[in-house]
Amino acid sequence: MSAIALTLGPVFFHWPAERLADFYRRIADEAPVQRVHVGEVVCGKRMPFSDPCWPEIIERLERAGKEVVLATLAAPATVRERRSIAELCGDGRLVEVNDFTALPARSGRPFVAGPFLNVYNEAAARFLAGQGARAICPPVELSLAAVGGMAGACPGVEFEMFAFGRLPLAISGRCYHARLHGLHKDSCQFTCERDADGLAVDTLDGQAFLAINGVQTLSSQVHAFCPSPDELAGHGIRRLRLSPQSCDMIEVSKTYRALLDGQEELDSARFILSCLDLPGKMVDGYARARPGWHAVAAVD
Repeated sequence: MSAIALTLGPVFFHWPAERLADFYRRIADEAPVQRVHVGEVVCGKRMPFSDPCWPEIIERLERAGKEVVLATLAAPATVRERRSIAELCGDGRLVEVNDFTALPARSGRPFVAGPFLNVYNEAAARFLAGQGARAICPPVELSLAAVGGMAGACPGVEFEMFAFGRLPLAISGRCYHARLHGLHKDSCQFTCERDADGLAVDTLDGQAFLAINGVQTLSSQVHAFCPSPDELAGHGIRRLRLSPQSCDMIEVSKTYRALLDGQEELDSARFILSCLDLPGKMVDGYARARPGWHAVAAVD
């Protein structure tokens, strides 16, 4: 097996508890991923719906041999949300930190630095390594070369590239879904649940632009970074992150595993991914140091 491992990131979208349970059962049984991040990252108001199902999901994943990482909110706004982060940081499992305010609660214990933290250079990466970061998934705008530079500066840390899914671009204090439906954020009626991959936003002249997911802004396109294992190893990258979408994530994970094991050619892997029911066209510009919306086909 290739030295490059696969990580399944947290679900960004407001999927019903039954859908989350079914999704992770399949991941446990069929997906060739070593590490699975679970938990609510985008909106604390969703937690009363999903929190009750996490114990069973975690038990199921661990019984299947997956390493479970507890993901924390990216922008906690209330006392209750900050308290929930502190409680998660006290868990014996690995925790994904997505907001710097969580660091004191995790002090002295290993954690994963999530893609919502502003880690754009070697100094920031070294700081997090000194705080206990075992793995770092840098922000999605960084190129393979830039992440490789940080990996070279922190040889004891696993560096992970965001490889598949709509790109998480920003978190806001406002809820776009509530505003769209003429509701206040506090009485949003959880309208984001209607859009399993987020809601597409077009420009005034009809071009695909972004996607909204409650308080989160994502790319309209699906990032599908398909590097060769040698290319990743040459830059010190040890993991690829797959971000759950409503398409067949088992097929996505198997395609990436075959690619990293040298059992699938790059063009073939891209073709397989393109045949899935993706919510947007495939791009990989950021990873190639180009504008993020550049399509795979346009990259030399």
